[in-house]
Amino acid sequence: MTAENRTVVVTGIGAFTPLGGDAASFWEGLMEGRSGVAVLTEEWAADLPVRIAARTAVEPGDVLPRPLARKLDRSAQFALIAAREAWADAGFETPATDESSKLAPERLGAVIASGIGGVTTLLDQYDVLKEKGVRKVSPHTVPMLMPNSPAANVGLEVGARAGVHTPVSACASGAEAIGYAIEMIRTGRADVVVAGGTEAAIHPLPIVAFSNMMAMSKNNENPQQASRPYDKARDGFVLGEGAGVVVLESAEHAAARGARVYCEAVGQGLSSDAHHIAQPEPTGSGVARAIAQLFEQNDLDKADIVHVNAHATSTPQGDLAEIKALRKELGEHLDHVAVSATKSMTGHLLGGAGGIETVATVLALHHRLAPPTVNLDDPDPEIEADIVQGEPRKLPEGRIAALNNSFGFGGHNVVLAFRTI
Repeated sequence: MTAENRTVVVTGIGAFTPLGGDAASFWEGLMEGRSGVAVLTEEWAADLPVRIAARTAVEPGDVLPRPLARKLDRSAQFALIAAREAWADAGFETPATDESSKLAPERLGAVIASGIGGVTTLLDQYDVLKEKGVRKVSPHTVPMLMPNSPAANVGLEVGARAGVHTPVSACASGAEAIGYAIEMIRTGRADVVVAGGTEAAIHPLPIVAFSNMMAMSKNNENPQQASRPYDKARDGFVLGEGAGVVVLESAEHAAARGARVYCEAVGQGLSSDAHHIAQPEPTGSGVARAIAQLFEQNDLDKADIVHVNAHATSTPQGDLAEIKALRKELGEHLDHVAVSATKSMTGHLLGGAGGIETVATVLALHHRLAPPTVNLDDPDPEIEADIVQGEPRKLPEGRIAALNNSFGFGGHNVVLAFRTI
């Protein structure tokens, strides 16, 4: 491979999610078909139209030292915990100048996305200003609320000097970050990139705002059944929080240091709908263009695709548009593809969704198991695809590939591809 077309591999994974505080427990929760959605018990939630969400299974304050946690927005806390796990899982030590890693900081990057950034810090500190006065506002407020705060803190943690970036494209942000990281390595800008997405937006204002858009499920009486992609009764997404991070590396660099490799990160397809600020293009044409671009610009055969981790947020229009796009580009081969909708268990992590769902896709290939879709009691007959239901499904032997789809308000479409080695 030339420096402009290097093979990229995944050598580390980390997750901090509603199903568990690390990648192993997250995967275990997916395999069990367990829901992380619950009723919000905070006093502020009592009178909201939506009173359910998927909080992280572990509190970040139980993992991070208190002095550090106080200087980080919750979204950055999630990202840092997941990045530390992924970094150690890849076999690196902190800082990156450790001689045994053979990694120069100038060849190391970080790309961590968030759809909203430090929204809870912003809103909470405004309340402090109004209620307690100017002297009580935290001096850490600006570094905490910046959308690039998670990326900056992860970059500082590992000593990244090849570039630290923060794509912001709503619910496609995490996937776009990973796609950007792939390109950083493929084009020779970096040898190693820590990449993923994070979000922490469980707060009354975002919840009410999404609810008033009619985007969220109001099934408050049955929280664990509220997120139901592809079901006739689906009525909107359930808000989740957390982070997913991967360590990406050039194949040559990984081989030189004897790293364990999960799979190949093949590439990405990108497009935009130019249709509506919040509604998906109903025929899925923009998503289809992203899928088509993925195959046009990467050495990937459609016949190799055996699994899709779908965006599938549990909205009536979005779920259907995505399947239409997959059908358009994969044709009859879609009948032989195991489609999983893991948001049925985790809720929708917005900018963090592409991060944790990339971890799920990587582990699906690694273990050759597709996670189930839960709460699919009455399938929508318009969803013409083979949805994995009830229990995990074994994936074929041999060299296989999987897609991870992420789409966001504004018409952002990102499709990532991964393949076994």
